[in-house]
Amino acid sequence: MDWQKLLTQAGFRISKPRKQVMQLLESTQTPQTALAIYQQLRAQGARLSLVSVYRTLELFVSLGLISMVYEPEGSLGYVPASAGHHHYILCQVCHRAVEFAGTEDLAGLIYQVENQTQFLVSDHLLQFFGVCPKCQNKSKESA
Repeated sequence: MDWQKLLTQAGFRISKPRKQVMQLLESTQTPQTALAIYQQLRAQGARLSLVSVYRTLELFVSLGLISMVYEPEGSLGYVPASAGHHHYILCQVCHRAVEFAGTEDLAGLIYQVENQTQFLVSDHLLQFFGVCPKCQNKSKESA
């Protein structure tokens, strides 16, 4: 996904802080919290505020450039998004996030939720937690 093209087509400029935030997210396999992004970028000498990081993340989410995921302990993290709808599984040990194709049909569940709550569902987040193969092997080796 060419995030810079999507950003400019939406009428936004590619500022240095926006570029730094996206480059950091693209360089890691684990979800990053806003505070972690801020601290890492400041440690690298970036001149930006925590508010700027939050605004950048909010913009990127609204444009579909990144996705929000919830860490096993409940904190909110961010990962780069690919085209289409996104589902994730997060390792509870190393916190690595893996995106997977949502092949299940959720239409029936959405219909049921709308009927029970009278809400009109506009989006959903499907996320699983588990232990990745690498961490499973480490656990077996140490036992």
